[in-house]
Amino acid sequence: MAGATGRLIAAGLVATLSVAAGPAAVPDPVRALAGRYSHHFANSDVDGGAYWSDDVVEIVPVDRSHAYFRIELAFFNGHSCGLSGIARARGARLDYRVPPGAEPAGCHMTLSRRRGWLNLDDHGGSCQASCGARGGYAAEGLPWGSRRPIRYLARLRASTPYRSALDAWRKGQTTP
Repeated sequence: MAGATGRLIAAGLVATLSVAAGPAAVPDPVRALAGRYSHHFANSDVDGGAYWSDDVVEIVPVDRSHAYFRIELAFFNGHSCGLSGIARARGARLDYRVPPGAEPAGCHMTLSRRRGWLNLDDHGGSCQASCGARGGYAAEGLPWGSRRPIRYLARLRASTPYRSALDAWRKGQTTP
């Protein structure tokens, strides 16, 4: 196929899908990864209590080469990991680096699709400071099949984490 283009309209979002000729075509991670991923699971604590938890990742396009992301992961005994910011498209991945002087210091997070998973990679624990004692991003990801359109975009865009991430990005405090 010498270059076909199609349009997909879902939940008020319009995405353009392109199929380019040859192996040099690189997927657009801003649109290809956009959506809400979740995993609902049984959790517990040291006292033997049981409860339900949810891992959630949201990815929202900001412009052609940047996307907002928010990661919330739950772990044993109520520990959690949380990170959000504006990531830049690099190849088929979204790449986020916390600038010097910001927290968590030295954090480098990459979001990508790997087989049937949305893969989270904090490059050897560089974002561990955003987690409780029993949490971490190593070997974490969410099932690709859990991906859904974000139906609450207006509320998400009005949220403090989203607005703070955009403000920091606009001021040049995150990965350019």
